[in-house]
Amino acid sequence: MMSSQNASAVRSADTARPDRLLRFALVADVILTGANGIGYLVLATVLDSFLGVPRSVLYPVGVFLTVYALWVLAVSRQENIGRGAVSVIIALNTAWAVAGVVMVAVDALTATGVGDFWIVFQGLAVAAMATLQYAGLRRL
Repeated sequence: MMSSQNASAVRSADTARPDRLLRFALVADVILTGANGIGYLVLATVLDSFLGVPRSVLYPVGVFLTVYALWVLAVSRQENIGRGAVSVIIALNTAWAVAGVVMVAVDALTATGVGDFWIVFQGLAVAAMATLQYAGLRRL
C-alpha cells in the first residue's frame, strides 16, 4: 500500500510529464534565440561583412531576438504554461522561418553566400523548434 506522501509524489511526477517536451522545446528556443540575438548585438561589426547583412539590420534583429528569448523564458517558467502564449510563440517562429526563406529567395538583404546559407539554416532550425513546440502543445 502506498502512503499518501508517496502517492502525491507519483501524482506530481505524472502531472509534470505532459509538458516535458514543450518545456524542452521552449528552453531550446530560449538558448538558441538568445545566443543569436546577443551574438548579433556583440558581433554586428564583424558579421555585417561576413554575412553581408548591414549593421542597421543586425542591431534591431539582435534586440528583437534577445527580448523575444526573455519572453519565451518567462513563458517556459510558468507552472502552467499558457496555451495562448505557446500558440503565439509557434506562430512567430513559423513566420520567422518563412520570412527568412522568402528574404533569401528575393535577395532582400543582398547577403553573401554564407549569409544566405545562415539565414536559411536559421529558418530551418526555427521551424524545427516550432514543430517541437507544436508537438509539445498537443500533449497538454
